[in-house]
Amino acid sequence: MKCPFCQHDNTRVIDSRPAEDNSAIRRRRVCDDCGKRFTTYEKVETIPMMVIKKDNNRESYDRTKIEGGVLRACHKRPVSAKQISELVNSVETEVFNSGDREIQSSIIGEIVMKKLKELDAVAYVRFASVYREFKDVASFMDELQKVMK
Repeated sequence: MKCPFCQHDNTRVIDSRPAEDNSAIRRRRVCDDCGKRFTTYEKVETIPMMVIKKDNNRESYDRTKIEGGVLRACHKRPVSAKQISELVNSVETEVFNSGDREIQSSIIGEIVMKKLKELDAVAYVRFASVYREFKDVASFMDELQKVMK
């Protein structure tokens, strides 16, 4: 690893630990030449995931879209930011563990709904009402009946 200060490649690791969210390794390094310290992060490189939308268009996977939908569903609900982050992490893990390079947006939506249903029933119904595009009150009531059972 080259030193960012003097550009020499004589650096050594003096401390390693997981980053805050356990998705990377934080390494504290020191340059043997100039003595300055710096931090690097190692993260697993993932294969770019493509999402196939309802209209068959393809776009790159974007975690922030899932976060946004879950945040809107959990608005004014007793769900912490940590719980939301954990839910999105578990959705992302399930998506990437599928091993496919392409995934239908409907599959991602179903995974999110399954996890929201376990976390908060109201947030689940909110997400489902937008995701499933209920056309009338009857279809909304059908979904509520399923949750209440």
